[in-house]
Amino acid sequence: MSSDSERTTVRTYIPAYQKEQWQAHAEELDMSQSEFVRTMVQAGRSGFEPTASEAAESDAAESDSEKPRSPGATPGGDGLKDRVREILADGDHYEWDDLLAELTDDIEERLEDTLQELQSSNEVQYSGRHGGYVRDE
Repeated sequence: MSSDSERTTVRTYIPAYQKEQWQAHAEELDMSQSEFVRTMVQAGRSGFEPTASEAAESDAAESDSEKPRSPGATPGGDGLKDRVREILADGDHYEWDDLLAELTDDIEERLEDTLQELQSSNEVQYSGRHGGYVRDE
């Protein structure tokens, strides 16, 4: 296996409530949690312009192979393909940001609702002085 297609583990630590939200959203998209995180990270990176060498590497890799960007993706990721097909079925052209918005359309509303519920049950509080939300233990 070549080094550019070799898979490796990435570990991050997030609050339990965030993991639950990610799991629920991944299930809605019929994706595994790993595929969901990979997709969201790539989507978040899309706003950054690559350097000339990165763009050249990317172009060479794409023309050199027909492998998917995430080789050996975790089963369950086909739901995203189905969802993209469904969105594009209307024949309209979608820019990346518009397509991403269609796929994640309700995340902001769900986050707001969830934070309100957690604040109502005194599990989370917002501190303007500290500039954010914190778990109320």
